Amino acid sequence: MTPESRVEGLLRELAPQALAALLRRYRQFDACEDAVQEALLAAATQWPKDGIPDNPRGWLVTVAVRRLTDEIRGDSARRRREATVAALLAPEALVTAAPDVDQPPEADDTLTLLFLCCHPSLTAPSQIALTLRAVGGLTTAQIAHAFLVPESTMAQRISRAKASIKGAGARFSLPPEDERAERLRVVLHVLYLVFNEGYTATSGPDLQRADLTSEAIRLVRDLHRMLPDDGEVTGLLALMLLTDARRAARTRSDGRLVPLAEQDRSRWDAAAIAEGVALITDTLSRARLGPYQLQAAIAAVHDEATRAEDTDWRQILALYELLASTSPNPMVTLNQAVALAMVRGPEAGLDLLGTLDSDERMTGHHRLDAVRAHLQEMAGDLDAARSSYRSAARRTTSTPERRYLEERASRLASD
Repeated sequence: MTPESRVEGLLRELAPQALAALLRRYRQFDACEDAVQEALLAAATQWPKDGIPDNPRGWLVTVAVRRLTDEIRGDSARRRREATVAALLAPEALVTAAPDVDQPPEADDTLTLLFLCCHPSLTAPSQIALTLRAVGGLTTAQIAHAFLVPESTMAQRISRAKASIKGAGARFSLPPEDERAERLRVVLHVLYLVFNEGYTATSGPDLQRADLTSEAIRLVRDLHRMLPDDGEVTGLLALMLLTDARRAARTRSDGRLVPLAEQDRSRWDAAAIAEGVALITDTLSRARLGPYQLQAAIAAVHDEATRAEDTDWRQILALYELLASTSPNPMVTLNQAVALAMVRGPEAGLDLLGTLDSDERMTGHHRLDAVRAHLQEMAGDLDAARSSYRSAARRTTSTPERRYLEERASRLASD
């Protein structure tokens, strides 16, 4: 590993800790983030040449505080901003002394920052963008590229998110105990959405975005380190590892999608599978059961089958039935229909799938048509399957998925 890559990885890990340390003291999201970004730039320039300091977090915080203090005490052109910031800061915040660089990191700071980025006043897209920016350390340009929107649009979204947090009177502190479980649920959901967007991009030329899946896994690892006894945090980490383990086998060299049943399982990441299985096995034995643990258990059953035909579909169906009873949603029903078809035949799966036709949340969703096509093909109704594959292809905005669905339809036309 080169000095530059080592520094890059360390800075990504330390960035949210430094930002959280400043936010705890100074409260101003934009000003603190700007100061941390300047400190990160200084570190990225100096550390590869001069070496990483003994206390890299303290170094970043010290430099960021100095930059922030300089900004607050800036020239007369910034007097009005200084007055606004000064009015909101505690008197001791204006001193020039640097913080104690030997101060250990506060264990809750990153978690507190995650709670702040997932504040209930924000929409889900804003929560995702702000989390990736403030906690993940991605640039606005990188986030915009991931979600296929102009950088200016993403910059406005992040800016509005910060303004909404300020307008809601949010403070940099852990939420009250009676709100913490619900807020943690939101945090987990946001990280789950980040991972899913990376694993199967909703639009664009690529099936998957490894930068987003890797970032989601890194953030959940951090969360698991802080909350090792939380079953759902552990379950989400296990789910991500077990799912991402198949990434290399999901596409061919030309980018074409390979369905699960046809993947070369020797290309799956055995180490990630082993870690994921160990995590979910441990948490299922001691924690209160939740939806991420159930999904991880399903992923583990898939990953432990050495061949597609060895998959224990009865166990998967039982897990989906439990998931549907505790956390019902149309995507669970969609996957449950596939498991039901594998155990009791395609007609049973199609019957369950039919219950989603009147669900407004699935109106126009390509996955409903795609699953229906698969089950119709299993049932031997090739004309109906071809029609459903074509309908799904028209509705998806993902180029690899559209190509796959069109190929399935064309293959049935030639059979």
